[in-house]
Amino acid sequence: MTEHPVGFSAQGPPETVLAPEPSHAQAALAAALDVGDPAAQRDAVAAVVARWPRYLDAWARLGELARDDVEAYAYFRVAYHRGLDRLRQSGWRGSGYVRWAHDENRGFLRALDGLRRLAGRIGERDEEQRCSEFLLQLEPAWERIDHD
Repeated sequence: MTEHPVGFSAQGPPETVLAPEPSHAQAALAAALDVGDPAAQRDAVAAVVARWPRYLDAWARLGELARDDVEAYAYFRVAYHRGLDRLRQSGWRGSGYVRWAHDENRGFLRALDGLRRLAGRIGERDEEQRCSEFLLQLEPAWERIDHD
C-alpha cells in the first residue's frame, strides 16, 4: 500500500501525489544548486543523484545543467522513466492528474517538460508531441504555470 493514495472525486480524474524525498536529500540538492560555479554545481548535483538515484528532481536539475543536448536528453529520459515507476508505485494507473501544485510532483513534471524540449532540439518531433500532450493531460494548467 502507498502512503499517498490516488484520490478519486466526482469532479474529474483521479489525482496522484508522489511520496516526498527524504529531507536530507532535499537539503543536499538545495545546497548543490547553490554552488556558484556551473561545472562545480553540475558535479554537486551529480553527487546528489549518485547518492539518491530515485530522486526525480535531482535528475531533472542535472538535465538542466547538462553540457550538451544529448546529455540533457539522457538525464531527462532517466528521470521520466524513474518517474513513471514512482507514479505506478503511488497508485497511478496511466491516467489522471499529477499536479504541479504538489511539490512532490515537480521533479517528474520538470523532467517530462525537459524531455519534451530536448526531444524537439534533437529532432525527435513525434516524442516532443507525445510529451507535450502527456504533460497537459497530467497538468492541464501547465502552460499558465510559472514552473521555473
